[in-house]
Amino acid sequence: MKIAFDKLVAGGIAVAIAALTASVVVGLDRPAHAAGVVTTVALPAPAGKADLRQPGVKRATVVFAGGCFWGVQGVFQHIKGVDSALSGYIGGSAANATYPRVGGGSTGHAEAVQVTYDPAQVSYGQLMQVFFSVAHDPTQLNRQGPDRGTQYRSAVYADDAAQRDATRAYIAQLQQAKTYAAPLVTQVDGGKPFFAAEGYHQNYLTLHPESLYIRINDLPKVAALKQQYPALYREQPRLVSTTISAR
Repeated sequence: MKIAFDKLVAGGIAVAIAALTASVVVGLDRPAHAAGVVTTVALPAPAGKADLRQPGVKRATVVFAGGCFWGVQGVFQHIKGVDSALSGYIGGSAANATYPRVGGGSTGHAEAVQVTYDPAQVSYGQLMQVFFSVAHDPTQLNRQGPDRGTQYRSAVYADDAAQRDATRAYIAQLQQAKTYAAPLVTQVDGGKPFFAAEGYHQNYLTLHPESLYIRINDLPKVAALKQQYPALYREQPRLVSTTISAR
């Protein structure tokens, strides 16, 4: 479960510091961001089958799972052409799709973000570039930074077969190009129901920029998006409703 740094009691500070130190050490060779360090190296553009075009499609959807949904949502809300980036859960049942249950790591869910976009403004390939670079580290198995568990796995859930094929092709392209020193562990799946997270999790990065967790783990992702993909970046995030009822 995510560590709420800004809500720690005195007795838990030592644990938080240890976890934070681990998150700083892990992934220092990442091409996108690592514990607040932003580089200028962007991933290669998808080529061949990975370069999916969707002519005539006005609205498309894909679900990205890449660790804590606070940061992933915050990144995609800053991308031009993204109409909605909604935090939620995928991979398990509706009955267990609540933050306390998913946080235990035994429900089968992943924290994820449902991205709805206009393919005429931003291509699926461009969304993949962002996901595999600044949004998360696709080489970390069942964790991201200080967060541990299968609920923080790297995965792409696409109901559209062309999106799934493009994702697998791009993963193969990145592997062949040896973009990362370690293998990519991103799962590709589809046909899974997505459940919106509780309202207090929506727009979390924007609403809580003072949170130490956000400052350390997530604001660098938005900075990396702006630096590496300036043509995709929009200054004002596209926020979603926070009135979602808890199940």
